[in-house]
Amino acid sequence: MEPIIKIEGLGKKYTIGTREPYYALRDHLAGFFNFRKPKKKKEEFWALKNINLEIKRGEAIGIIGRNGAGKSTLLKILSQITPPTEGKIIMEGRVASLLEVGTGFNPELTGRENIYLNGAILGMSRSEIRKKFNEIVAFSEIEKFLDTPVKRYSSGMYVRLAFAVAAHLEPEILLVDEVLAVGDAQFQKKCLGKMSEVGKHGRTVVFVSHNMAAISNLCSRCIYLESGQVRYIGETKKAIERYISQADDALGIKKWNLKDMPKSESVRLESVRIVSGGKMTRSVYINKEVQVEISYNCLKQDSILHPVIHLRDELGSLVFASADFPSANLGDNYWYGKKRPVGVYKSTCILPANFLNDNTYHLDIGIADEKHAWKINELDVLSFTVEETGEMKKEYMGEWIGAIRPKLLWETELLRKEK
Repeated sequence: MEPIIKIEGLGKKYTIGTREPYYALRDHLAGFFNFRKPKKKKEEFWALKNINLEIKRGEAIGIIGRNGAGKSTLLKILSQITPPTEGKIIMEGRVASLLEVGTGFNPELTGRENIYLNGAILGMSRSEIRKKFNEIVAFSEIEKFLDTPVKRYSSGMYVRLAFAVAAHLEPEILLVDEVLAVGDAQFQKKCLGKMSEVGKHGRTVVFVSHNMAAISNLCSRCIYLESGQVRYIGETKKAIERYISQADDALGIKKWNLKDMPKSESVRLESVRIVSGGKMTRSVYINKEVQVEISYNCLKQDSILHPVIHLRDELGSLVFASADFPSANLGDNYWYGKKRPVGVYKSTCILPANFLNDNTYHLDIGIADEKHAWKINELDVLSFTVEETGEMKKEYMGEWIGAIRPKLLWETELLRKEK
């Protein structure tokens, strides 16, 4: 079968540097006499390089990668919003795009008028659009605001209408970026169901997302982009595994210089590390345990020390506190309550896998004495992000609420049958 999209040697180059400033007549005269300052040297940046790809008719293909990998740039080129610097693209059929909020609609026109405008851009007649009109309005659930200019829409309302238009006007190729994340969970689920339906009717879907569950459930094949280049094309599960395992994570460590180390008369804090999957990282995956390693120096002979962590969410709300107290410890800590010789110690708190929700968290680190008085209390020492893998979203595409998302035991039994 001939591909519906064929990409050969595609590249997109941007120039990083200052824009050409506006010059008045006196500036031009100064330039004539070489008084103008020399232009700053501009730097070239390749957002995409040497992309070769074929997409078949009726295929749902996902594009994944870190921020800045080139995913949205590729979709903009396919949508003919941005021209490529090199290479060529061959596409057959009508293309509908749902990219960032604000693309494709005239803000001064009403929702009704924009439906007809988009249909006309896709080459549809007025009668063809009219046949689909009621379906579009029903799907978008914004009938009440249909004759309101879209510039007054909320981002959620805008996305509802934009997706309804893109999905129902029967394009041969549907391009969807992460913009669906703007909508609520129920609408996201509805959109994913519609994209699946579009694919089953022989139309092609190209879907960019950070939601690995959505990619896994919708796409049979996946492209993993990194630094503007294709690292893997193939089975979705393998692409996601490579994306997770090869992600370039920043080192998850806070290490103080000797003169800057937080300290008291009895203890000095040396470093804090985040370890997951056998390596230091600030980006951990929801299905991996997280180890918080606290290294400190006992400065005073026979001190009794208790390390403590406070975990906070992005808004600063306390998620939980933990210390090495026996009643709060799943294991046995040899040094609890014991007088310590002078030396360097490492205390590790292990956060279980499938416990925290996908979010960014901040660590406060403390060390208390036997009277529970703070000897060290450092706020926001280190942060880390819990990344989604999709394993706990197979049945639910939306956003799980809450700071934690533990796997808990559920059982159901039949108590009696009713006649």
